[in-house]
Amino acid sequence: MIIAAFLLDLLLGDPYHWPHPIKLIGNFIAWFQEAFTQGKTEAQKYRWGVVLWLVTVLGTGVVTYTLLLLTFWLHPWIGTICYVYLAYTTLATKSLALEGRKVYQMLKFDSVTNARKQVAMIVGRDTEELTEEEITKATVETIAENTSDGVVAPLLCLFLGGPVLAMMYKALNTLDSMVGYVTPKYQAIGWFSAKMDDLWNFIPARLTWLFLLGAAKVLGLNSQNAWQVGRKDCRNHKSPNSGFPEAIVAGALGIQLGGTHQYHGIEIYKPTIGVALRSAQQEDILRTNRLLYVAGALSLVSFSIISFIVQHYIL
Repeated sequence: MIIAAFLLDLLLGDPYHWPHPIKLIGNFIAWFQEAFTQGKTEAQKYRWGVVLWLVTVLGTGVVTYTLLLLTFWLHPWIGTICYVYLAYTTLATKSLALEGRKVYQMLKFDSVTNARKQVAMIVGRDTEELTEEEITKATVETIAENTSDGVVAPLLCLFLGGPVLAMMYKALNTLDSMVGYVTPKYQAIGWFSAKMDDLWNFIPARLTWLFLLGAAKVLGLNSQNAWQVGRKDCRNHKSPNSGFPEAIVAGALGIQLGGTHQYHGIEIYKPTIGVALRSAQQEDILRTNRLLYVAGALSLVSFSIISFIVQHYIL
């Protein structure tokens, strides 16, 4: 069922008009902030941030488990379809690659102005004044980081705990993407979500490091430089996890990522990752997409083999 979900994601991506659990989770987070955090003191917002995380993540797990229980009770085939669909919605391989390609197409065939608007759809930083190279780097960084958040981590959760654990992971990941910013607006309400996201992504980020390194080798990119940069700069990031996939991609492409950027009008310092053997080019977005696909396939094969061994020779 997990393999079917992975293939479904590669085939369909995330059509905008389809119902999607992550959209419901995002709507709930926005409603909760509006309903319970307006007018609160900073100290109160810290406490409400914990409540927001618990209600969102645990509530997502309970709803997912109940839905699976009900559908399997109705009929095994209905339960199977529900399982595969929920698992499919936790994966984001094609949609991530598609969003990256949209930025590439804007840079290649349209204008930098429209490319700024397009990249603003997938990054948290301010994009109004980004140069063409900065737009390219921002897109590459997002695809690299989300190879872990959008593919490897949910796949790992699916193999460990099915859609229930994977949906809980997506809930906490959505929380981090919506409120986990070190800015005056989100510092208090989002601190707990950001810390928990760091904790849950600790292992997936390091597995992604390995899968991306393997992907660089498979694709004939600069795997030696990826290894060197991946070891040296994997912790050159404010996040304890994001630097791991970004360092491998920077090394494989031979470009430098990271650096200081503005988020919600606030300048946030970030160390650089990698050595600039050349300037970033538009085609680096497509190369990063290929790394994403191959790393995702490697993770699926690896987790499947491990799962088979555990089920047939250990349990």
